[in-house]
Amino acid sequence: MDGHSLVETLDPAETTQERTPRAARQVQVDPPLGMLAELTHRCPLQCPYCSNPLKLLKAADELDTETWLSVFSQAADLGILQVHLSGGEPTLRQDLEQFVERLASRGVYTNLITAGVNLTQERLRNLVSRGLDHLQLSLQAIDPVISDKIGNYKNSLAKKLDVARWVREAGLPLTINAPTHRHNIGQAPALIELALELGADRLEIAHVQYYGWAANNKAALMPDYERVLVEAAFVAEAKTRLKGILNIDYVTPDHYAQFPKPCMGGWAKDVLNITPEGKVLPCHAAESLGMRFDTVKDRPLAGIWYEGEAFNRFRGFDWMKEPCRSCPRKEIDFGGCRCQAFALTGDAAATDPACSLSPNHHLMEEITGSYTSAEPPPFVYRRIGRA
Repeated sequence: MDGHSLVETLDPAETTQERTPRAARQVQVDPPLGMLAELTHRCPLQCPYCSNPLKLLKAADELDTETWLSVFSQAADLGILQVHLSGGEPTLRQDLEQFVERLASRGVYTNLITAGVNLTQERLRNLVSRGLDHLQLSLQAIDPVISDKIGNYKNSLAKKLDVARWVREAGLPLTINAPTHRHNIGQAPALIELALELGADRLEIAHVQYYGWAANNKAALMPDYERVLVEAAFVAEAKTRLKGILNIDYVTPDHYAQFPKPCMGGWAKDVLNITPEGKVLPCHAAESLGMRFDTVKDRPLAGIWYEGEAFNRFRGFDWMKEPCRSCPRKEIDFGGCRCQAFALTGDAAATDPACSLSPNHHLMEEITGSYTSAEPPPFVYRRIGRA
């Protein structure tokens, strides 16, 4: 490859299932910058908002060590600069050190995304010695009781705080990732203080996105609008006050938005995702669209990125329908999330209903009204073998 490619995009009249011939439209495709490598679906926690699909793969179905090492070499050849090692829980892979070492040898920045509860200080030191660059630690809540309830795992918070301290002692940058929902939405002030105490470089307060297991738990997780407003105002003030001290990223709930987020920075524009079995996706939830995705076992990574049918389906703007097609915001939000559009309207090319200009925006109001007015039901916990 010469660093970029001109590819076909699909006719907007095609559905996600159709495979009919279409006229070529030229869209420049640059090399990807980042990759999310989901090494496994296995995880000691059972969080009800997990973004993994409802059908979780067992260890026997995961890519083997040599295949992952080949994928990481291909990623470096493709021009990927940063790989996020995720899951499930990536530390359950006993070959994790080999992956870090391979990526580091190719000059690729590595970020380990972990729940932390089964990570030892000795193993962390080993990973750092192999070239690990960054660690992103998830916190379910800063209240130990709520933390244990959400992850369905005892003493989870204490274990995570130990890991955070080990990370700083090892000299690694630390990101605290705090998925936010109905049961922990009031924790932002204390969470920011904790991040400062731990010496974290970055704090991500991100409202749950309702895909995978979170879609099964909407009624239990959806926060009410007034509490979101209070939280958003506090975080905005803290971001200004702590600029240069703590980098705070805040991801608001789609269901209360005026305009959609630029999902993934645009479909297949900068990043790609690889599942534990080797499917290559434009985003972690893309399997929900019912499309066919190439795997790294059947096709080289570069061929999938530049020529894969699924990757080219929503590149550029020609696939868009109204009101996106004539909207000046299309170069800002790219029409929003394809997975959310498909989940709520049955049409992956529709305007994301999170947008106030969408003819389906009322669906968001109906969802929030029905879910936040009632007492939340029990969690449906994430477990392999249970959908």
